Formats: sequence, structure tokens, C-alpha cells
Amino acid sequence: MEYYNYLKSLHLIFVITWFAGLFYIVRLFVYQIEASEKPSPEKEILQVQYKIMTYRLWYIITWPSAVLASIFAFWMLLFTDLGNAWLKMPWMHVKLCFVFLLYLYHAKCHQIFKQLQNDEVKYSNNFMRLWNEGATIILFAVVFLVVLKSAINWIYGVIGIFLFSIIIMLGFRFYKRIREKK
Repeated sequence: MEYYNYLKSLHLIFVITWFAGLFYIVRLFVYQIEASEKPSPEKEILQVQYKIMTYRLWYIITWPSAVLASIFAFWMLLFTDLGNAWLKMPWMHVKLCFVFLLYLYHAKCHQIFKQLQNDEVKYSNNFMRLWNEGATIILFAVVFLVVLKSAINWIYGVIGIFLFSIIIMLGFRFYKRIREKK
């Protein structure tokens, strides 16, 4: 139990860097897609640079952070008394569902990463801007679950996440109008 706080600290550090990587990689996807629409030679110059940036971010920061955050989380949950107790609590089950969604989000980002590395543009920059909010919604849900430790009010949580998503969508549309005017 004496090392639990060290595990928790390391877990939090790598969760933060994992999310930072997820937030930034999708932003780079937006830039890559926009670069593919530019005229030569600007298009080729930008594509090469963005491929390098996304490769480094994905394999040097995002993937290692995801793996290390997971290792420390499993270590806390499976090999500490507190972790074993938490696994029996409903809020932890809901949190783990959101963590599973985060892994799916990460996997989809990996698929998009591979496509863009091969110059396959299958999504619009607007789709990517919306996709970028997926990690934000998961982050909000997990933080509130961990801090409040309550799955009893999951209906209010779902309503809150739904309303938060609507606010994000409205903000996205507002920002899109501003971009289009420029």
C-alpha cells in the first residue's frame, strides 16, 4: 500500500500525456487534410512535415503514454487492496466502460494515422474537428466519475455529457461560420 500513491501519480502523468497526444494528433490530422487541398509545391512540403510530426507524436508520446497509463492502472487495480475494493464499486465499472471507449477512440485514431501516412484522405477537416471532441467528452466523463465516485446518478451524467456534446457542436458550428467568413 505504501507504493500506491507512486503508482497513482505515474498513472495520472501518463494519462495526461496520453490525452495531450490524442488531442494534438487529431489537430494534426486536420492540418494534413487541409494541406492535401493546397497547390504544389506547398502541398508536398506541408505533407512531408505533417507526416514527420504525426509519426513522432504518435509513436514517441501517444502510444507509450497509453501503454504506461494502462500498466500503472492495471497494477493499481489488480495488485493493491484499494484497487481490489474499487473494482467492486459501480462507478468503477462505468469508468472502465469509458476507458474501453477511449481505447476504441485511440484505435480509430491509429487507423486514420496510417491512412494519412499513406496519403489516403478519407475524412473531411470538419469531420476531424468534430472527431477531436470525442476524447474531450471521454475525459470529462472519467474525471467526474473518479472525483465524485458515483455511478448511481449515471442518468444525470449521461444527460450532462449529452448536453456538453450539444454545446460542443454548437461551438463547432459557430467557429465554422467564423472560419468561412475569413
